Amino acid sequence: MERIETVLGEISAFIWGPWVLIPLLGLTGVLLTIRLRGIQFRTLGAALRLGIGRRKDEGAEDGDLSQFQALTTALAATVGTGNIVGVATAIGIGGPGALFWMWVTGLFGMASKYTEAFLGVRFRTTDAAGEKSGGPQYYLERGIRGSLGKFLGLFFTIAAAIAAFGIGNMTQGNSIAGNIEGSFGVDRWITGIVLTVFALIVLVGGIRSIGRVTAAFVPVMIVFYVLGAVFILAVNAGDLPAALGLVFTDAFTGTAATGGFVGSTIMLAVQFGVARGIFSNESGMGSAAIAAAAARTTHPVRQGLVSMTQTFIDTMIVVTCTGLVIVTTGVWDVGEDGADTMTGAAFSHGLPGDWGHYIVTIALAMFAFSTVLGWAYYGERCMERLFGRRLVMPYRIVFSLVVYVGCTVPLAAVWNFSDAANGLMALPNLIGLVILSGLVARETRHYLRHDPRLEATKDEVDAFMAGHPGGIDTYEETGR
Repeated sequence: MERIETVLGEISAFIWGPWVLIPLLGLTGVLLTIRLRGIQFRTLGAALRLGIGRRKDEGAEDGDLSQFQALTTALAATVGTGNIVGVATAIGIGGPGALFWMWVTGLFGMASKYTEAFLGVRFRTTDAAGEKSGGPQYYLERGIRGSLGKFLGLFFTIAAAIAAFGIGNMTQGNSIAGNIEGSFGVDRWITGIVLTVFALIVLVGGIRSIGRVTAAFVPVMIVFYVLGAVFILAVNAGDLPAALGLVFTDAFTGTAATGGFVGSTIMLAVQFGVARGIFSNESGMGSAAIAAAAARTTHPVRQGLVSMTQTFIDTMIVVTCTGLVIVTTGVWDVGEDGADTMTGAAFSHGLPGDWGHYIVTIALAMFAFSTVLGWAYYGERCMERLFGRRLVMPYRIVFSLVVYVGCTVPLAAVWNFSDAANGLMALPNLIGLVILSGLVARETRHYLRHDPRLEATKDEVDAFMAGHPGGIDTYEETGR
């Protein structure tokens, strides 16, 4: 077993190292930002109004979820242990400067998230039960003609189906059970049974059940956590300027050894900032496109912009809160060995009594369980793509039961395996995003030229689409 863990760790380190995914993710985000003319900066306000203000695209009929439900389902899958433990790990190894590189990754990642969500809606299909199905497993094959598209689509589908049981299931249950046992003394098997029952209740109902639960649950859990962090930052407001200065300076100079911290280089800050940033917001991995494809929307651009706000909320709000609390309270220099408890220590330092510790434990449980719900749907759509509709219900049941396994069994190897599977998901998707970037840029420019404020009604969008020279039929026929 130790040999397996070592091999998996080496594979994961290579995939997420400075020569494979990190440059590919960064360059793809920069390329898409350029081709889309900084869409994440110039349309963010309108995108937030469309997804959170309206909560649904008025008049849209084709889809299983409202735009807000699709957003919260994707947020459920991404706002997880990476926002608490992942941020602490990045800072514990790369120093405070890693937070800066998480911000950079998030800002450029918004363009990647927009692109994959656009393509998810653009190339979605309807399965045998009448539900929408889309994501990289479809747009890679349908958008990229020939054997390359088929290979990339199949590669992604298999990797995502496997990853769902790792990072989207067992590791999340393990984190919940471990933290609840440490904070409240509840045996792991009890937590496992409770989580399994809740998962079964939600997942057997399918995507509409998941959408209803996440629409109610996800905003509450994010507000709960952010309010605790904001209170700590307000109490330590005098230390905030120095903390921000430390984040920016260490991003370009590295961090000297101090306390339990062994020091870091600029490369470590970049590597762990980018890797943990992607682990947190999943931009470029393609997973969020699966949820976006289920949305009721009148045009792919509109859902792409709504989905883009997911990365903003995840990284620029939740991750920022965690990182700044860790830095301002001064607990960041305990080093890598203390990363698992670093966020809890920071909240305990900033809040009276044991409140901080309990807030982090409860937030981690909510974040991780919501990740189980979101990834259950991602895995389901991949299984449906591979084997058809007949295995969907058995998959939902098995996925729920595996949560119990995650809660009760040591998972050191599974963590490394999950990291590797996540990386293998991202590789075909990023290649596809680059190849299809011309299509996305062309149709995005055309749509926003007619509806720059995203306020068109369904009838207006239909009228616009009727005269759209670059529609999907034209694209399918020409193969461009």
